[in-house]
Amino acid sequence: MTEVGIDAIEIETGKLKLDLAETFAPAQGEDPGKYTKGLGLDASSLPDTYEDIVTMAANASHRLMKRKGLEPEDIGRIDVATESAFDNSKPVSTYVAGCLEQVFDGDFLHANKGERKFACVAGTQALDDAFNWIRAGRNQGRKALVIATDTALYARDDPGEATQGAGAVAMLIDENPDIVTFEPEQGFGSADETDFLKPNQQFPSVDGKRSMQVYLARMREAMQDFVRNGGDVHPENFAYVPFHTPFPGMVRKAAPLGYRHCVRGTDIEEALAEEIGPQPRSDEFDTSEEFLDAITEYTKKLQETDQYREWYERAVEPTVDISSQVGNWYTGSVHLARVSGLFDALDAGRDVTGKQLLVASYGSGAQAEIHAETIQSGWQDELEAMTIFEQIEDRHDISFQEYEDIHDVHNHDETTDVEPMTTPHEEFVFDGWGRMGERQYRYVE
Repeated sequence: MTEVGIDAIEIETGKLKLDLAETFAPAQGEDPGKYTKGLGLDASSLPDTYEDIVTMAANASHRLMKRKGLEPEDIGRIDVATESAFDNSKPVSTYVAGCLEQVFDGDFLHANKGERKFACVAGTQALDDAFNWIRAGRNQGRKALVIATDTALYARDDPGEATQGAGAVAMLIDENPDIVTFEPEQGFGSADETDFLKPNQQFPSVDGKRSMQVYLARMREAMQDFVRNGGDVHPENFAYVPFHTPFPGMVRKAAPLGYRHCVRGTDIEEALAEEIGPQPRSDEFDTSEEFLDAITEYTKKLQETDQYREWYERAVEPTVDISSQVGNWYTGSVHLARVSGLFDALDAGRDVTGKQLLVASYGSGAQAEIHAETIQSGWQDELEAMTIFEQIEDRHDISFQEYEDIHDVHNHDETTDVEPMTTPHEEFVFDGWGRMGERQYRYVE
């Protein structure tokens, strides 16, 4: 059966940089370590006045299509995953297609266009849709364009404000791909939760403590389901384990729980037992409270072992490097983590061809998905063609006053006239409003 997966990736980050330690923390009267050490974040990427989810998605997609020598007729579907949409009827994918038709000959007249919504897991769901479409043979030789794009903004002085970010990840899904193929096994953990939501509002309502608990619970359930469906989770099977990363500090909390499950019943657990004792099993305790206390204590000890630390530093820590510089991108978060891990291998000169990734996606509301991907032989060339680190380096560093201004520009309840802080060049920009209140876009040479 033909292998299907990600053939190419391009990323577009917001052009403005908010330094959390030097700019945000002093203005908030906070210790910088609250953000850099606690959250694991150094900076946020924010959109300039002419940027939004469409421009970032279109710019990433344009760069991807040009680099791969594609024309619109090569694309059979465009799926956009976002939780920052501004229209409850017309999908963002139609705006993106309209932008791309300004710069390519031909059109996307026969491409299926849609929008996926399930908080941050929607990008992975869109990948699943594209995978199934191609494997079913309904693509007729065409490729799928999957885009995760968001402006993850919070209300001013909200506890989540420091985790903000803006950017887009465009992924080309095709047969015999260059970066990764998707393995068939999946695991899901899903429940009706109200940990994070936006009921007809732009900025989220968040129960922070509950959100952390739900994230960990759904990830655990997805891992269990993945194993039931035939997935092998032995830690040595995976070069990297990209997690959904709202902020790196949350990944630090999730990773030991995942590792604990992965080593259960393996030679690694046997070796660890000599150091910290056997891993508790629920049937060994009279009450769930006793089991919870025992497994919590075991997990604390586990994190202090060399075995765990070496695994975390190799397989997980490299995946949060990009997120620490740009903040939370909602639907794009786990896809940034995948790229970040592969860049670690590239920089180290380590060939991970044929190795696997264990991808752990999550969306509030709530659902987790875990699946495996196999790294393909073209991954190095594809990563070397990307410009994400140049974009990060070129961002315009803003003052706190400028941050307040730009936050108001992108607040749907505010009407603020602010001059752009950067100059657009060879990219799509927001260009005002149309006759029916729609957003309009143009390409700047």
